Amino acid sequence: MIRTERFDELPGVGTVVIDRPDRRNAMDEPLLRDLALELASMNSDDTIRCVILRGEGRVFSAGFDLPACLEEPERLRGMLLGLSEVCATVKRLRVPVSCAAHGAAIAGACALASSCDLVITDRAAKLGYPVVTIGVSPAVSAPPLERAIGAGRARERLLDPALISGERAREIGLATLCVDLPEDVVPRAHIEAKKLADKPPHAVRATKAWMNEVEGLDTDGDFHKARDASLALVASEEQRALLASVLESRKK
Repeated sequence: MIRTERFDELPGVGTVVIDRPDRRNAMDEPLLRDLALELASMNSDDTIRCVILRGEGRVFSAGFDLPACLEEPERLRGMLLGLSEVCATVKRLRVPVSCAAHGAAIAGACALASSCDLVITDRAAKLGYPVVTIGVSPAVSAPPLERAIGAGRARERLLDPALISGERAREIGLATLCVDLPEDVVPRAHIEAKKLADKPPHAVRATKAWMNEVEGLDTDGDFHKARDASLALVASEEQRALLASVLESRKK
């Protein structure tokens, strides 16, 4: 479900691909675990100067594999733990990470995108955090999102389950660049990644490390507090009922 790509025409750039297009790249515990491991392996490769994170198929990712959570409620706990780890891993990668968020980046996928250094999306893409509708706090997404778009806008996005367009995401700072069409996203990500990979690597790594320190995301404190706030509501009677209702409404 996770694979990597390297291209001769993009020296210094490694791509990590979420490859589950038949499920709109829905994330579950094994996928999140493999994603964290693959990113960590790139972190130890001195030939990598920039990482692209993208999804195969029509969208970047539709978020968590919610039907699996309905069948086994405790799986949601594992997914939240995995998401928190992946977001922290992305944020602390020594090199810049560019997210090619075409089509959709929803809930956990939007949290993942906001952890990246650059986010490239398309105008009609849908991004956001509709997590409260299934009875869970989206707090796990808060640390990188708040640093990306500011406390006020982060509060608005986390409390409002509505999705926003890629164009609006760029306006508020959730996306760095917005292209016209979904198929333009990955090529533009290649262009931007090459620009970063061509820069002096030691200076870029030092800058990223310093910015993480300035933002207070160089340690686990905020990530763990946010994670625990989301975990607190998992598998409650209300949460299970709301999840069942949401999934049932999708069938209609």
